[in-house]
Amino acid sequence: MNLDILDNILNLSVIDFIDVALVATLLYYVYKLVKGTVAINIFIGIVMIYVIWKITQALQMQLLSNILGGFISVGMFALIVVFQQEIRKFLLMLGSTNFGNKRNFLKQLKFLKTENKLTTDIDVIISACKKMSLSKTGALIVLERNNNLDFLAETGDKMNIAVTQPIIESIFFKNSPLHDGAIIIEGNIVKATRVILPVNNQKTIPQRFGLRHRAAVGITERTDAIALIVSEETGQISCFINAEFLAFENTEELTNILRTQLI
Repeated sequence: MNLDILDNILNLSVIDFIDVALVATLLYYVYKLVKGTVAINIFIGIVMIYVIWKITQALQMQLLSNILGGFISVGMFALIVVFQQEIRKFLLMLGSTNFGNKRNFLKQLKFLKTENKLTTDIDVIISACKKMSLSKTGALIVLERNNNLDFLAETGDKMNIAVTQPIIESIFFKNSPLHDGAIIIEGNIVKATRVILPVNNQKTIPQRFGLRHRAAVGITERTDAIALIVSEETGQISCFINAEFLAFENTEELTNILRTQLI
């Protein structure tokens, strides 16, 4: 028996190792998707039903096996319905993965571009956030990366304004008609203001997070965008990437992280 196992291990090919690596990667992505959500409980329930089905087949419990088998046969359609948001996020994660740094690769193919995309001025954005933080001016800034956010820009007022500190501060000024909602920044251009973002209503989000924070979670779990929030209650600056709160000690550290993320 041991010799058979050893023989099987020795006969493993390169394709077998690639197969294992791909399965491990897939499981990692699935874990990231369902981690901390009710979806993990649903997933465990589906796995338990599948295991019970296999046990009933082995024990030749024909009636129960047929019932569970019928459930499993339509399980794919049920999974699409139950895990609709998770599947969407999974596809976005795959599409947004920077294989060999997709953005830099596209920058090299200048003949494919009709115009030069300006680099986001992180220092200006953070300076505006710091000043709004001192005055407790609420703000929600979405930084576009690989996923196009035109579908969200349609919900607000389309703009084409260069990013400057006075522009950002004037947009979120409490008496400004544009302060309500989020702004989308593409490159170094304010793409839209008064944008309505999808709000995450999961109970796992801490109660201290308000509507702006839930909107930040909502947009960053559906796209690869980065969301910056200035709290109107506390003046605290927050950042969300991949639907997760980004911890940082000071704005200098946040600036360095954003520079890395936006490359």
